Amino acid sequence: MTRRSVPPAAAFVAAGVLTLAAGCGAAGEGRLESAGPTSTAVGPVRLWPDLPPATNPPIDYGETDNERVPGIAVTAGDVHTVDPLAVVRAEVRARPDTVSGPNGVYAGTVRAIGACAGGAGSAGCPLMEPYYHDLTGDGRDELIAGIRLPDQQVAVLVYRAERGGLTRVLSTVEQVISVELAGRDLIMRVGSAGIPGYEYRTAWSWDEDQGSMLPARDEIVRVRPPGSVPSVAAPSAPPTPPATPRVSPPPAAPVPAPDGTAPEETGPGSAPEETGPDGTAP
Repeated sequence: MTRRSVPPAAAFVAAGVLTLAAGCGAAGEGRLESAGPTSTAVGPVRLWPDLPPATNPPIDYGETDNERVPGIAVTAGDVHTVDPLAVVRAEVRARPDTVSGPNGVYAGTVRAIGACAGGAGSAGCPLMEPYYHDLTGDGRDELIAGIRLPDQQVAVLVYRAERGGLTRVLSTVEQVISVELAGRDLIMRVGSAGIPGYEYRTAWSWDEDQGSMLPARDEIVRVRPPGSVPSVAAPSAPPTPPATPRVSPPPAAPVPAPDGTAPEETGPGSAPEETGPDGTAP
């Protein structure tokens, strides 16, 4: 068996490392210290293992609904070439009597959309300024539209260009706090009516198999204690001016007696001499 020799440079480095380790051990610094015992990891435990899984499909809430927009052609697969107001009007014309579900719009909103003269985002138009963002990861932008509805509700719509036309891949109506973009996710924050101090956050993500945006993550988050209000700092009191030292007046000069003799001076703490009724000292 052939023994492998250690190069001189490697031996020198190893010796230096050993020396450094020995020095650290001798000094008592740099050694690992225990942080104490850790709790044992507990894996998921299945409850009621004999319960058979459900076979009936769950209730369909329309999360995977997508709809081809009639009468809208997209040039070169670019959603920037279509008019967002024309897209929404085409959907309204296709279903004029639908007021609920992913295709529904209130009658008053339909009239307001028809009366929009300045396009999306103009004064009095319920269709807000659109946004464009790649939500599917194919390198092309999708059209994100928002429509103001009664009762502070907002309809959020996402359209994708495909096969020379336009397909709506998301439609939801919520009383939103905010709508945000994070990567390729569309995040909606919605207030909780039944649980004060909490809000719902739903992250809508593109699903290639369904060909639509799905609520991939849905959570309820505490944002502030119930009934709490932001505290307002009280104005600070003005600084107290430094105390002014009191200066005692100088002692009065002695007044000479009528016969010209100087009066007897008394000390600061001495009392005047008492006299009798006839002016003589007792």
